[in-house]
Amino acid sequence: MHLGHNHSSGKLVSTMDGTSRVFTAILPAAGLEFAGNGKEQGLEVRTVNRPSPSNRVREVQVTGTAEVCCPADRVSLRVSVSNSKESVNEVTNSVSRRLEYIVQTVRQHGVSDTDATVRRFLHREADLFHMDAEVVVTFLDFEKMEQVCSVLLEKLDKSVCVGSPQFYHSEGCLSHLRKQACVSAVENAQQKANEVSQLLGQSLGHPLLIREEETREWRNEDEDYGSRDQGAAPFSHLPHAPTITASSRVTVCFSLRDRKKL
Repeated sequence: MHLGHNHSSGKLVSTMDGTSRVFTAILPAAGLEFAGNGKEQGLEVRTVNRPSPSNRVREVQVTGTAEVCCPADRVSLRVSVSNSKESVNEVTNSVSRRLEYIVQTVRQHGVSDTDATVRRFLHREADLFHMDAEVVVTFLDFEKMEQVCSVLLEKLDKSVCVGSPQFYHSEGCLSHLRKQACVSAVENAQQKANEVSQLLGQSLGHPLLIREEETREWRNEDEDYGSRDQGAAPFSHLPHAPTITASSRVTVCFSLRDRKKL
């Protein structure tokens, strides 16, 4: 017997010398498609509905892009105090009084205790006891942060050191920024597809596929104020809240329908 692979399965053919040959072929099951997926598992089997010419779905595939920027929504401020005394009680009392004033000032400006952290460090240098302390405060309102800085510098003067504010983005802010970029990209793709369908005399149907192809983020920390006005020098001592820009590129596939069938 001889096995071939180019004829229908199970067909028997007689020859002149009285022998018989069976030609057979392995056919896939109806409605199944085999495709290599490049993985170690080998073949991938999936059900395929092959539309007839009468019910074939017409579709349009477009891309949409969007960029969304957002300024920092948090600022961290570090306030430190220090002192040296001959006894532990003296240095502790001196530093504690100023710490209490700092914390009280922060509370008066609407900052909760969970957004303020106090640290103390006591050590000895020769015959003196030295204490370093700091208060780290997180502000949601940048104007209140500026007010706190002014009050502390005015009341405590040189006995307190107010650091430079550190602006940053919270995780919730970044998550919302990424989602907004993706949604805006889909909206732009839908607008583009709608204009194309109108050009072709069609009506835009339901979305068949939405896929985000690319996302990017970059930080715009320093803006060159001097480049905008060459006659004025940049004010480097003024705090500046940085912004983050997120971009998204999506591919969206829509079905098309005849307007007369609506």
